[in-house]
Amino acid sequence: MHIPKAITLLSLLFFPVLSIPTQPQITNTTRLPTNYAMLVFPGYQALDVFGPLDVLNSLAMVYQLPMHLQVISGTLEPVSTIPKTTPTMNMSHGDFGEKIVPTTTFADHADEGNIDVLIVPGGGGTREPLEEEIAFVKAMYPKVQYIVSVCTGATILARSGILDGRNATSNKKAWAWVSSTGPNVHWIPTARWVRDGNIWTSSGVAAGIDAALALVADIYGEDVADYIAMFIEYRRQKDETDDPFAAIWGAEQKKME
Repeated sequence: MHIPKAITLLSLLFFPVLSIPTQPQITNTTRLPTNYAMLVFPGYQALDVFGPLDVLNSLAMVYQLPMHLQVISGTLEPVSTIPKTTPTMNMSHGDFGEKIVPTTTFADHADEGNIDVLIVPGGGGTREPLEEEIAFVKAMYPKVQYIVSVCTGATILARSGILDGRNATSNKKAWAWVSSTGPNVHWIPTARWVRDGNIWTSSGVAAGIDAALALVADIYGEDVADYIAMFIEYRRQKDETDDPFAAIWGAEQKKME
């Protein structure tokens, strides 16, 4: 069907096309973090790792920031999302999963303080003792600017003791187990993410993207976080208390029990 040019011009006058967003400037004049680190272990949840990392990948690329990433594990061997079969994880997991290659080890950082932001993912592997990972978090926490956990990664923080007396959240389906790992933690069941001082904890899996964007907003500016969210075509959740999954998985009830 042919549409007259006059009608097309009128529609543009009365219903203008939204303008393309302008890239905002970073106005924070304090020291920006440059050294980011992602802790990984067998059985990590893929999106817990790559969701926040892609927010940071995009931030570094769009703003040409001098950011550096380390992927830290016990060895330099590739680390799989597939949990190892152990007495704790004695179910069949198949062979569907991904691997990430660490760039450095816990031992390399024993006496160093060159991590500004440490990110700790969750996943089935957090059900294991993870003694080396817990010790690493405990040792590094006094040296970092920020520490961020995603999903059940909060249990690693809780078992390290750094969440004692603090507010925190985590995966809602695993809430009963999660809250048992930190009896001295003030667990908040209805939260997309929680910030307490320089520690950020997020709800399950995809919530790590919102927590990462909230961290970007806090450090680099709210407008910057909004722009990065648009850049990755992600509808950002800005309200940390908007969490329907607590009710869906009965986290409030499990907390009371």
